[in-house]
Amino acid sequence: MGIMDGEKSTIMTSIDRYAVFGHPIKHSKSPRIHRLFAEQTGQALEYTAVDVPAEQFRTAVAMFFAEGGKGLNCTVPLKELAWNYADHKTERAQLSKAVNTLALQADGSILGDNTDGIGLVTDLLTNHAITLSGIRILILGAGGASRGIIAPILEQSPQTLVIANRTVDKAVKLAAEFHDKGAITGCGFDDLKNRQFDLILNATSASLSGCVPALPAGLLATGGNCYDLAYGNEPTAFVRWGLENHAAKSLDGLGMLVEQAAEAFFIWRGVRPQTRPVIELLNSERQA
Repeated sequence: MGIMDGEKSTIMTSIDRYAVFGHPIKHSKSPRIHRLFAEQTGQALEYTAVDVPAEQFRTAVAMFFAEGGKGLNCTVPLKELAWNYADHKTERAQLSKAVNTLALQADGSILGDNTDGIGLVTDLLTNHAITLSGIRILILGAGGASRGIIAPILEQSPQTLVIANRTVDKAVKLAAEFHDKGAITGCGFDDLKNRQFDLILNATSASLSGCVPALPAGLLATGGNCYDLAYGNEPTAFVRWGLENHAAKSLDGLGMLVEQAAEAFFIWRGVRPQTRPVIELLNSERQA
């Protein structure tokens, strides 16, 4: 009996290891977010940020899991590599062709999931009360960030979803991949003249370097909203564009970051943390 108790206490006190892999990674808020989730839910785990260049990805992941790691987040530029690495994938990961969450399964296999899209949708619906059903939505950019959010948005039944990209062909091809999921088309930035949208999502990386694609005047409908998937301590270029164009709300992706992390935490731990206090804390810190 005493040995059983001893074994049980060893199991109870062993700390599960998680990490985020990316390149660069040192500014990542993910370790902080997951530590806050763990404290809030009483989970014993450690979560670190590790700088992993793309060419070292497979070796680093294999070593992490071989040494007892339980789960990984993967960020730029590793999401496609993580997709290839996973032994099996959820439907949303299959559709997005990118994986941001790897989870060790009971049989030793690795499950790949993508929590970006659900993170965005939850932030819009729950935290900002922005409804997606029946509205006209525009996504700027046709790269990996766009691909990860399309299916969860279409599940909300918008009136239309348009993907606009500098290279028209890329937007058209991406839209065609999802045509069976809802009303979606692709076009170039020049094709946006005389069109209006109730929600404009920026999924280009240009906003962080201070650029916004050349967008026609009147693109945002009266009472419409803007959302930048990127985030920073200062308002991004696209958030500023939204404010200049009289958006009812012009938001960045900090809430999406926390919500996608909460979804990953749930996949790993089976516990759903409260996101609002974490978002409020991170917001108050960056305003300070």
